[in-house]
Amino acid sequence: MPAQTARAATPQSPILLREMIGSIAVLTLNRPAARNSLSEGLIAELHAALTEIHDDTSVRALVIAANGRAFSAGHDMKELTARRSDADRGRAYFAQIMNACSAMMQAVVHLPKPVVAAVQGIATAAGCQLVASCDLAVASEAAGFATPGVDIGLFCSTPMVALSRNVPRKQAMEMLLTGEPISATRARDIGLINSVVAAGTERDAAIALAQKVALKSAYTVKLGKAAFYRQAEMSLADAYRYAAEVMTENMMARDAEEGIGAFIEKREPKWQDK
Repeated sequence: MPAQTARAATPQSPILLREMIGSIAVLTLNRPAARNSLSEGLIAELHAALTEIHDDTSVRALVIAANGRAFSAGHDMKELTARRSDADRGRAYFAQIMNACSAMMQAVVHLPKPVVAAVQGIATAAGCQLVASCDLAVASEAAGFATPGVDIGLFCSTPMVALSRNVPRKQAMEMLLTGEPISATRARDIGLINSVVAAGTERDAAIALAQKVALKSAYTVKLGKAAFYRQAEMSLADAYRYAAEVMTENMMARDAEEGIGAFIEKREPKWQDK
């Protein structure tokens, strides 16, 4: 499958594209002229799409990609700055946008299907946050990652939440305090992304990775993804107690019974996703 070519956005072009490739949904950020910055409209459209996909049984995995040279440059600073003239100097609007963006990022984490980022270019600030919020990420060798808010007097506090849950603390703090970009290779080495591929192949590689997971029981993936993020916030003892409960519930599922039986009988399992 050839890599998707960048398309220049026009006033009539949708800012978020959606397509299905088999059982894989692909959402493509489509504000290339604005470096795919997360405007109020794009945040809303992403969240709406995630809500629709949440209960769509025809979708077994999701890929988030982008058109243009940048994956996403983060928040739309021109849009935010325009509200400085509000009576409260923009405070209410800033809170609205930050909370809306945070809710959208959490919707990625709470989606009961795996989400794979396909990063073709720079992902900065909230753009880096979006990559970190995805379950898996594939990046072009030409991609780069940064949380450069400190350079403009705006610490990347909300991106910090996702970043610090993906990479070691010292590495996260270095990115947050210096604002300096890191390469795709460095991002892979510290755990921000899974793999680095040749430029132009990242979208296909992300879809291929999503398709691998899509072959598994959707019920098992849903249960496991939710458990992964929940246990990560617990103490060791609480995490083990919770995981034991999840394993017990999982063992009672039809797909676990089928999968174990297929393993013993040396055949391919037939999932019912329950």
